[in-house]
Amino acid sequence: MGASDIQGALAGGRSYLAIPGPSVVPDRVQNAMHRASPNIYAGPLIDMVETLIPDLKRVARTQAHVAIYIANGHGAWEAAFANTLAPGDTVLALITGRFGLGWAEMARAMGIEVEVIDFGRAAPIDPSRVEEALRADTGRRIKAVLATHVDTSTSALSDMPALRAAIDAAGHPALLMADCIASFACDRMEMDAWGVDIIVTGSQKGLMMPPGLGFVFFSDKAAEARRRLARVSPYWDWTLRAKPGEFYQYFFGTAPTHHLHGLRAALDMIHEEGIEAVWARHDLLARAIWAACDKWAEGGALRINMPDPRHRSRAVTALSVPAPGASDLRAWLEAHAGVTLGVGLGMAEPSDPAWHGFFRIGHMGHVNAHMVLGVLGSIEAGMAALDIPRGTGAIGAAAAVIAKG
Repeated sequence: MGASDIQGALAGGRSYLAIPGPSVVPDRVQNAMHRASPNIYAGPLIDMVETLIPDLKRVARTQAHVAIYIANGHGAWEAAFANTLAPGDTVLALITGRFGLGWAEMARAMGIEVEVIDFGRAAPIDPSRVEEALRADTGRRIKAVLATHVDTSTSALSDMPALRAAIDAAGHPALLMADCIASFACDRMEMDAWGVDIIVTGSQKGLMMPPGLGFVFFSDKAAEARRRLARVSPYWDWTLRAKPGEFYQYFFGTAPTHHLHGLRAALDMIHEEGIEAVWARHDLLARAIWAACDKWAEGGALRINMPDPRHRSRAVTALSVPAPGASDLRAWLEAHAGVTLGVGLGMAEPSDPAWHGFFRIGHMGHVNAHMVLGVLGSIEAGMAALDIPRGTGAIGAAAAVIAKG
């Protein structure tokens, strides 16, 4: 057997999808979904779904309302707009990466006027600039502020309490909408304590589920905005979804039965661990990854996209090496180590050679120490195989962080 044959065989066994969503689905969740189709008109399913609502709110740290959609995160984006804004209304979009830009593009496509503050691809939201823009809006044209809590493309984490304080300091009545698709159940989020009016998220990241469910949490203030609208598309209307008169209205049709059973299992896992412990685990594992990356950066060109650890997500880390190093590394890991890393989405256009210089590590949801150390060891092997310049001591540094806890 030649060396190439041996390397190829190393990719056998259980693969690891270390991309920033969809994340690893635990066996417990998969087993919960592996069942015959249930009755959607009577029986245990209806009683079980009633238990999901308070447990979802526990994760969001809210006493507000929640609507569940058969949709991905983009569907949750649209639902937030459909229930609060009309064509011709204005929003202020705060951009820290490709997904913040995408949310703004959706608003425009729905006939909403969009003002943009772009903070670049390596910085969080600057609340002082937001306060300045809102103070300038003396006519109160801006109806909502769109903020991506964590932009999955850049791994930028923005300070939601500081943003709420900026809106309040400006005396502005705009709704605060937060995209928490990447951050939910990974980075700390306190909807009520932080004064967030709308949270949108999806099932496929911190909730450890397959894609397919979208969630919109909304405050009483956001509910009042819905009541002022003359018309809302029936499917997206959150009114009956949040307070259904009958089970069928939760989902405006047939329920996503197997996803709901998986969600029940995922929420059980989160609450058994405790949301504070979940956040602490994500923080520890993220710091281990950053410690390894810092060591690699000492003797090479690898760079963490967000230079300040305070502004880095605990769910995803965006990185770069000189092109085409990132694409070569991703290809090597998938072929020879059974590890799939995330592409550098939004950092450059795929047609641009620079696109091949970016990659991302997802460390969200069902992830633990040996998974993180395994992916870091695989990355080190890949950089060695490809002669990518790097510093030494990376795996030891990561292990030291985990050892200290």
